[in-house]
Formats: sequence, structure tokens, C-alpha cells
Amino acid sequence: MSPLAITFVLAMALSFSILMFFMRPEASSKSTRQRLVTIQDSVRPHNAGTNGSELEQREQRTYSARLGLLLEPCRFGKKLKVLLIHADSSLGIGGTVISSAGAALACGLLSFLFLRILLLAAAAALAGSAVPFGLLGLKRGRRLKAFNTALPDAIDLMARSLRAGHSMGSSIELIAEQSPEPLAFEFVQVFQQQRLGLHFRDALLQMGTRVPSRDLQFLITAILVQKETGGDLTEILDRASYVIRERVRIEGEVRTRTAQGRLTGWILGLLPVVMLVLLNIVSPGYSTILFHDPTGQKLLYAGGALILIGGLIIRKVVDVQV
Repeated sequence: MSPLAITFVLAMALSFSILMFFMRPEASSKSTRQRLVTIQDSVRPHNAGTNGSELEQREQRTYSARLGLLLEPCRFGKKLKVLLIHADSSLGIGGTVISSAGAALACGLLSFLFLRILLLAAAAALAGSAVPFGLLGLKRGRRLKAFNTALPDAIDLMARSLRAGHSMGSSIELIAEQSPEPLAFEFVQVFQQQRLGLHFRDALLQMGTRVPSRDLQFLITAILVQKETGGDLTEILDRASYVIRERVRIEGEVRTRTAQGRLTGWILGLLPVVMLVLLNIVSPGYSTILFHDPTGQKLLYAGGALILIGGLIIRKVVDVQV
């Protein structure tokens, strides 16, 4: 591959990265948009699920607003919207799709320029298109883990506040002031929605929509059932906190015991690729026959498929639900 082609690809990738960096929403305006979202949700009907207005406020003034509005009615747009809400991302539907297309184009061009094999370039483009969605999944996972970690302490704080004679609204305000993020932000929204006239039940259900946490769903169900049937709410909260802590403890033990299996999966999946790259660095042209000979290409396809199947099997084995 000529130096001119390499320079062109690198310049294109750098330009795309700089464009995405400067077109992202400013951090200073994010909190303002979030407050506007809370007010808008409280003064007009809001349906649970994928009809939230968080992403509408975030995309109104971005360059990808038209693309986001075009994709929003379809099934893919709705699923992506839910993912963005759960990850608390400010990129938006259109921005995510454009990022995916840019990553796919860059990976596909680089693979084709280096390997000159159309099928491998298509596979690389497909893998590159999944990078933004994978990053959103990681962000959602980190946010959910931080939320679940802080939730038992927040429940204990709510129970102590109720025992001290505070109302439920005051207890939620106390959690919003003294809890870490992202739990504090979610309870701030619930408290503000209540102050603006939204029903307590609807505010809790909206928080459950924004945060896909089983522990939070358990807490919301316990509170709403107590509101309907009566009973000692502080005792219910104490039991909920105990159950959540035990589940988190057992989940941590399971992850510790399955850590070796996950590490084995990563090593077995990445070792052939890493060794192929190292062999070509030490001895250039060593694996040329694999990429240009028809039999070698078939062996590469078969090896990649077997690595993928093995990784999925190992993941299924070590993925123990608690």
C-alpha cells in the first residue's frame, strides 16, 4: 500500500474524530437540558417505555436531528433510544448512527487497503459499526453498576428518614442531596417532578424506565404495593435493602468464581489474532498465502467462525444469572 493511501486514511479518520469531538454537546449545557426535560415531562403526558422526551431535548439543536427524527419511528430507532436513555448519553440517535457509519467506513477501508480481500473488509466494517453501540453498552453497564451499589444505602437512608417522621417527599429529597451519582440525579428528577405536580406513582415508574435495574424495580414495586394495601413501609424498606445486599454479595461471589472462565475465553479468542500479527511483524510475508490463496482464505474464514462460536459458548457457560 502506498504512503499516499495511508496518509489519506489517517487524515480522514483524524478529521472525523475532530468533527465528532467539537460537535458534541457542551457539558455545561447538559444539566440545563436535563432540568428542561424534567419540567417538560411533568407538564405534559408521558408514556412509559421509549416515548420519553430526554432524547428529543438533546437532539433538537444537533446536526443529526433530522436523521434522528427519521429513524425514531422505526423499531431500530426505538431500541436505540432506550439504550441511549439507559446509558445517559448526550450523543442522540442520529449522532450514534453517524458515528457507527464513520467507524464502519474507516475500518472497512483500512482492512481493504491492507488485505485486499473484500469479504474481510466487509467483516471489519461490520465490526467497526458495532463499536459505538458497544461503548454505549459499557457506559450503561457502568452506570447501572454504580446505581445498584449505592441503592441499598439510599434505601436505608429513606427508612431512617421515615422513622424520624419525615414524609416520603422529604426522604427522596434527602437521598438526592446525600447520595452519589447517578442515583442522586435520578432521585432529584423524582423530587422535582413531584413538586411540579406529577403523581408520585408516575414519577417512580418513569425513574424505573430510565434505569433498567432489577433492584430498583423491586423497590418501586414494594413502595407502590404498600401505598395500595398499607403496612409498615420502614419494615418493607429494611427487608428490601437486605435482599438487595444479599443479591449483590452473591453476584460478586459468582463473578469471582467465573473470572477464570472469562479470562480463558478472552485468551483463546485473542491469542490466534495476536500471534498472526506478531508473526507477520517478525517475518513479513509469512502468512501471505493465507490471505491470497483460495484454500488459505477458506481456512481463515473457518478459523474465525470457530473462534466466534467458541467465544459464545464460553460466554454462555460463565454467564450465571443471580
